[in-house]
Amino acid sequence: MTDMMRSLYPFLYSDDEAGGDVDAVLAEARQSTIDKVREIMELRAEVRRDQGSLLAECGAAMAGRFAAGGRLFSFGNGGSSTDAQDIATQFMNPPDGTTALPAFALTADIAVLTALSNDVGFDVVFSRQLAAFGRETDIAVGLSTSGNSPNLLAAFDEARRVGMLTIGISGHTGGRMAQLHSIDYLFTVPSSSVHRVQEAQTTIYHVLAELAAEGR
Repeated sequence: MTDMMRSLYPFLYSDDEAGGDVDAVLAEARQSTIDKVREIMELRAEVRRDQGSLLAECGAAMAGRFAAGGRLFSFGNGGSSTDAQDIATQFMNPPDGTTALPAFALTADIAVLTALSNDVGFDVVFSRQLAAFGRETDIAVGLSTSGNSPNLLAAFDEARRVGMLTIGISGHTGGRMAQLHSIDYLFTVPSSSVHRVQEAQTTIYHVLAELAAEGR
């Protein structure tokens, strides 16, 4: 952990004279924050420029599924599992003046996750749930910073088998998710920083939620 913190905030571990200068450390911390904010703003602008039309098309497709009685199922691992739950919240508890839409996070049921992991294997924790609950009118949204998670790949393949609309949100160049034929819409955040990727992914699914609600 210390090595990770040192790489992110080297000025806090400086051995030179500036390391003992509180004002100098605060100045570097301030600049580090400014640099990170600038980086994520530029990254979000890049995603909008390069994938804006795809976002609009995907939002319209999602609206069509909801209008047909469809539901959304979201999934991911680690930090992406938290984002998956946030996606479900965006649809189920939308801003005032917009209609709530049915959405469920496949990471929320601990009993199901642990049962499948223990009895079958972690690679099927999402695909088995989609096989049980998914319908042709539904939507599957999977998040990954690397795009290489085996359980997401299996989930997308199962969702395609069912006939669901499939949406992937990944980092960098998309990883193995970019090679799948079972993803209808793939959004990638072109960064090698997990922190910036997750921040930009949040923006992507918030935009999709707004577009789907408006289009419905």
